[in-house]
Amino acid sequence: YVQGRLVEKDFDVRRNAGGSSVRAVQREYKANVSENYLEIHLFWAGKGTCCIPNQGVYGPLISAVSATPDFTPTVSNRPPSKGKNRTGVIVGVIVGVGLLSIFVGVVIFIIRKRRNPYTDDEELLGMEIKPYTFTYSELKTATKDFDLSNKLGEGGFGPVYKGNLNDGREVAVKQLSIGSRQGKGQFVAEIVTISTVLHRNLVTLYGCCFEGDHRLLVYEYLPNGSLDQALFGNKSLHLDWSTRFEICLGVARGLVYLHEEARVRIVHRDVKASNILLDSKLVPKVSDFGLAKLYDDKKTHISTGVAGTIGYLAPEYAMRGHLTEKTDVYAFGVVALELVSGRPNS
Repeated sequence: YVQGRLVEKDFDVRRNAGGSSVRAVQREYKANVSENYLEIHLFWAGKGTCCIPNQGVYGPLISAVSATPDFTPTVSNRPPSKGKNRTGVIVGVIVGVGLLSIFVGVVIFIIRKRRNPYTDDEELLGMEIKPYTFTYSELKTATKDFDLSNKLGEGGFGPVYKGNLNDGREVAVKQLSIGSRQGKGQFVAEIVTISTVLHRNLVTLYGCCFEGDHRLLVYEYLPNGSLDQALFGNKSLHLDWSTRFEICLGVARGLVYLHEEARVRIVHRDVKASNILLDSKLVPKVSDFGLAKLYDDKKTHISTGVAGTIGYLAPEYAMRGHLTEKTDVYAFGVVALELVSGRPNS
């Protein structure tokens, strides 16, 4: 997977290298890189030898990864001539500073005019990676003025609507209920957490909106809904054993990424069937990061207030507030039992 997209499947090293040949096999893939972040994931498909024979030559699966820009720089590194007339430069600087001052003044005026003294947008200013920002009118149009026919359900801090953006993408728009102080904190936490991760088993955040009193998150739309609806809902899906196994495996991969492979360690804190969404091919994606906690590798645990859903809480976390990755593992075990038994835990 390159940038979360499957680019090579069932790669056979022996066949591609020409039997016993020791020549290197090269593969080239194009990827769109944003925020200077390129992510590559290798997954073993469960095929190939499990034991090393007595004789043979073995080497690393990947010996080198090279990232080459697919464009030609247009800026020259050659220094300008010293004898060049500087008058144009001086005039350009003066004009540029003047225009910049006018622009900054207009921006400050607009911000002050729109700012609500009771909002807490300042909490987003320290974010390392800022998500794309939609206007409220864009999302209002996409959801047909938040029509009830587009309502997908009610989340932890507000309703969720289906929408269609101008570029053709189907989205799920999560709306924060006005006046929910707890919801605003979770809104910010969800943006901070989901903006730092990228994995095929984690739901993708397209952007957000904070305009006046309006707070919205825009996610990819997953047509098969949540896992609890698929298992226990009125329109439950027929999931055979192999599909249930793949769902378990996908959720586990998503959690492993959060716990061990992401740039910061993340504990989800609210792993449950209703927070696992299924795409058109029943690929599971962990969602709802409003309660997620980030912490560094030096800490063995975090002492924190207990949050989550009864029935999925690990005993040591529920009784003592000691939060570790095992909290998510316990909740994952409950989800696995629900998948196997076909019955909810409550």
